[in-house]
Amino acid sequence: MPMQQIAMPTPDGDARAFTFTPEGAGPWPGAIIFMDAPAIRPALFEFGERLARHGYFTLLPDLFWRAGPYEPINVKEVFADEAKRREAFGKLTGSTSPEKQLIDAKAALDYLAARPEVRKGPVGVTGYCMGAGVVMRTAGTYPDRVAAAGGFHGGRLATDAPDSPHLLAPKIKAKVLVAGADQDAGFPPEQAERLREALDAAGVANEVTIYSGARHGYTMPDLPVYSREAAERHWTELLKLFDETLKEKVGI
Repeated sequence: MPMQQIAMPTPDGDARAFTFTPEGAGPWPGAIIFMDAPAIRPALFEFGERLARHGYFTLLPDLFWRAGPYEPINVKEVFADEAKRREAFGKLTGSTSPEKQLIDAKAALDYLAARPEVRKGPVGVTGYCMGAGVVMRTAGTYPDRVAAAGGFHGGRLATDAPDSPHLLAPKIKAKVLVAGADQDAGFPPEQAERLREALDAAGVANEVTIYSGARHGYTMPDLPVYSREAAERHWTELLKLFDETLKEKVGI
């Protein structure tokens, strides 16, 4: 699937982003990938290519673009050394915030809406690690523009914080899929239940689950916590979610 690096306009400047175009003739349903904390790297390009192969014009924005240019992180090397991990992630994670991520999310939605290759109407969004929170906030802040929302091995999605993503449940119109890991302290069963209850109370179609035998980061093939079984389950469930909300209703 052709990949192209683009400059995505935002109110704060042009953000680095990547597009992945399906083969054949569009227009195609739009999809956005919100990245995990280890930043832009080949593993995420594989995700964009896989969604494009399945018939989605896919946008991968770099949520760390405000930190300036950076080389892909060697995650195996960095995760083996705590000092290197803090050094590698400190500058990057410090360059963004929930508020800045929503600026970038709107820019991503606007970018897809302006592309002739993208079918008009709401899109699908998926996110990993910190990107799962971005997914929930995007779905709750721009409810008419998101039809499907998937979040995987995210953390702190339903806490006591005043800006906890689950508080946006009453505004969400998308169908929601959230899948945590049973070996992840950032999203324990009580958080999953709290999120599920909030979505149910708001009348949001949802599935909130925790994958057994999985660790935080289970989808990412370049991380030591990668689980092929859990990752492939995530793909099966994510593509089903997207297809049901973005393809089947319009007979694609």
